[in-house]
Amino acid sequence: MRAVFGSDVGRQRSHNEDSVNVFYKNNQLLGVVADGMGGHAAGEVASGMALKFAEEKWNQLEEPLTEDAAVTWLNHLVRTVNVHLYDYSEANDDCRGMGTTFAAALCSEDFIVITTVGDSRVYSWLQGSEARQITEDHTLVNELVKSGQISRADAESHPEKHVLMRALGTEPTIALDTFTRDWSDCSHLILCSDGLTNKLSSLQMRAIMESEGPLEEKTEKMIQAANEAGGEDNISLIIISHDSDGETR
Repeated sequence: MRAVFGSDVGRQRSHNEDSVNVFYKNNQLLGVVADGMGGHAAGEVASGMALKFAEEKWNQLEEPLTEDAAVTWLNHLVRTVNVHLYDYSEANDDCRGMGTTFAAALCSEDFIVITTVGDSRVYSWLQGSEARQITEDHTLVNELVKSGQISRADAESHPEKHVLMRALGTEPTIALDTFTRDWSDCSHLILCSDGLTNKLSSLQMRAIMESEGPLEEKTEKMIQAANEAGGEDNISLIIISHDSDGETR
């Protein structure tokens, strides 16, 4: 297993409110993408705090996690980060109302545990296949799609596309979407903020994943493609490879 990540401010924002990193320990890794929101620099504060807290908790682990233990650990992490951010925003007027999305994948050679809050996504990819979104957006538009009020196609251009129904730090409690899977039907995971997915289709992501070159180059290509398509938002992603041979095919 290995992973690379990248983040870019985009072409229209003055600063980057995304935070992204990958942490390794005990032959396991944790990848996190957080897309902050809030007035002034509050979004940057929220995503940065979430990432820093995840790193601190990860570094406290002494032994590899079993699959069940990984689920418990990741759920506890999300709940703790949520309370930490909420309490901070309540105590600091300049950060009142701040929040962040949170997409995390805890990976071992045998299993994957994934959790998301908000509209940062996780995709799976296997050579010869499209990149498949395996997480659910916690957005108003997605709720409208699920209830049949609008179509999936209409959702792409809906004026309230960016309205989140769930984010870390905005409420004292948080609903969790955590699930497990294995590597049987994918060789790579892609974690990303909406600055990427609002600009690249799954077919475009597939084309880049199937292109020649190492993971670092593919990460750069995705960021470049999102910027060339407008780059209105910050762009962040992680590519996690379970099958290193898939990097250059």
